[in-house]
Amino acid sequence: MGKNVLAFLEERGFIEWVSDPKALSKLFEEETVTGYIGFDPTADSLHVGHLIPIMGLSWMQRMGHRPIFIAGLGTGLIGDPSGKSKERNLISLEQVQKNLEMVEKQFARFVNFNNKETGATIINNYDWLGKISLLDFLRDVGKYFSVNYMLNREYVRSRLEDPEKSISYTEFTYMLLQAYDFYHLSVHENCLLQMGGNDQQGNIIAGIDLIRKKTGKEAYGATYPLLLTSSGNKFGKTEDGAVWLDAERTSPYQFYQFWMNTEDNDLPKLLRLFTFLSLEKILEIEEEVRRSPEKRSGQKILAEEVTQIVHGEQAMKRVEHASSILFGASFALEDLDRDTLALLKREVPGSGMSHLPDTIADVLALAGACKSKGEARRLIRGGGVSLNGEKVSDEAQALNENYLLFGEYLFFRLGKKRFFMVYLQR
Repeated sequence: MGKNVLAFLEERGFIEWVSDPKALSKLFEEETVTGYIGFDPTADSLHVGHLIPIMGLSWMQRMGHRPIFIAGLGTGLIGDPSGKSKERNLISLEQVQKNLEMVEKQFARFVNFNNKETGATIINNYDWLGKISLLDFLRDVGKYFSVNYMLNREYVRSRLEDPEKSISYTEFTYMLLQAYDFYHLSVHENCLLQMGGNDQQGNIIAGIDLIRKKTGKEAYGATYPLLLTSSGNKFGKTEDGAVWLDAERTSPYQFYQFWMNTEDNDLPKLLRLFTFLSLEKILEIEEEVRRSPEKRSGQKILAEEVTQIVHGEQAMKRVEHASSILFGASFALEDLDRDTLALLKREVPGSGMSHLPDTIADVLALAGACKSKGEARRLIRGGGVSLNGEKVSDEAQALNENYLLFGEYLFFRLGKKRFFMVYLQR
């Protein structure tokens, strides 16, 4: 093995807490370590907030160790109360299964499932939690935990202290379910490491304790930090909500722009956490940003790297091309290929029309790009309208289907920063 995996993960900012750093470092150096993180599929996509644990497992695999993803079909039926101020709504088994199918596809962007020795595995904890009876669970798991121990958990205590935020017995037992997951994996997969967010520390310790009491083995836990932006906001949230990894929920273009909007002060930690770039390369990028922050070269590299990992190289190039059109000083007609137009149709304001009107001013008014035909004419006279990359100079300029790109699109720039698409609906 030889590589100090724990020190490497700490250097890149992945580690907040470790149950026994010396022993875990020694384990990494002496053998192939199997580690896991769990995901409750309560939504049909992962989001940016999940990327830190996924990247942590990916790095672990790249350094010769074995990652396991626990798809929490069983625990997902309950919902983890950690860090929650009120009880989650329970969802059906059918919905959890559908969510799981979607989420599984997203892991493959980050890890190799085919390596003989260190290949990643997705395991569904419903396979064992769905079979254990209540009596067996109480005898084989519940007897190892005192109520005092469970009441001492911060999220339980905070809920009990507020009469409006009570905790149900269902959520109260979640800690034991997660502890049993860790125990099961230690027995059947020789998994001795669980990783998770800071809010999972209590649940991870419960698993370590259960493994020690039932088997005598030593197991380990590590948590990732809660990531905040330099302005103090929770990372991965926007005004519109979570930034999803699924292209239907958050388009690749929106995803790319999320990273482009990174503040300079956040770049060092985000480049370390969310890319596979070497530390040497990251230091070079940081130096470039210090010299010329106005170029936003660090944001561009970050956006390219993460978008390529999550959505693939082709999607990254398309959104990069679209961004150059929307944020560049000018563009040529040949820049508007079919894929780019399809992407832009989703991202800029627009309107469908059943037929083309007689003039460019007419189409701007009827499609809603301008409030009236008079406003459209004034904008054209002032040199503020471009169609398909070409400046429109005549306020009475006629319009015909030869202007349609690929028989469907008209792409307008209005002023310096406003864009509008008209697409023919036949």
